[in-house]
Amino acid sequence: MIKFSIVTCTFNAATVVGRTLDSIRHQTYPYVEHLILDGKSTDSTLQLVRAYQTESDEAETEHEIIVVSESDSGLYDAMNKGIGMATGDYIVFLNAGDVLPSENTLEFIAGSVGDGEQLPGVLYGDTDIVDMTGRFLRYRRLYPPKEGLSWRSFSNGMLVCHQAFYARTDLAKRVLYNLNYRFSADVDWCIRIMKEAEQQQLPLKHVGAVIVNYLDGGMTTKNHQASLQERFNVMRHHYGLPMTLWKHFLFVFRAIFKK
Repeated sequence: MIKFSIVTCTFNAATVVGRTLDSIRHQTYPYVEHLILDGKSTDSTLQLVRAYQTESDEAETEHEIIVVSESDSGLYDAMNKGIGMATGDYIVFLNAGDVLPSENTLEFIAGSVGDGEQLPGVLYGDTDIVDMTGRFLRYRRLYPPKEGLSWRSFSNGMLVCHQAFYARTDLAKRVLYNLNYRFSADVDWCIRIMKEAEQQQLPLKHVGAVIVNYLDGGMTTKNHQASLQERFNVMRHHYGLPMTLWKHFLFVFRAIFKK
């Protein structure tokens, strides 16, 4: 059976982490390793996380909850620690505030891989944007193709939300986050994961459903200008300057045309 490693990185996230913990707590799928890496929060985040861990232990669920609280060098450094700790077949990063849309989401994702089928390099799906109450706001503007996704596809933007991108853990352990990026290392990481999958001739599989509710207003939204500049540099690195300039021209043209 497929085992999932879910990594949640927290820092002073007491107002939103509970909904994420509840989302994973109620998953019907048993083969789950939840790694929670807290960056020495000074609010009640750690108390909530420890209570979640204790409740899981007392209920004797099959979910394995591992909590680490220590200083780190930022979000992507914590994510790299999560990769190092992960023992599942697939790893996904579900940050504080983001939730799985139903109790059988992980069961559905696992079931998308047929018996005897080679484990795809990436399992991916669609994303809904929600508010703090979990109310649906909109579909994510960028969305992935049902077939034919490759690392080249991201020249059109980050078509798969980071939280809807389940990478094979063996690939992830060879492809860590680039800490030179502060806001867009996730884009670079997804591209490099897909490159690694292509080199190993592993398919990328769309599971055919919305598999994450993303909380509106994440880190890149709050640092929009710096994020855009980093994403330009990521694209230039992977696709070259001429292609990157052309794609950005199209982005601007479409934005103006829509107005």
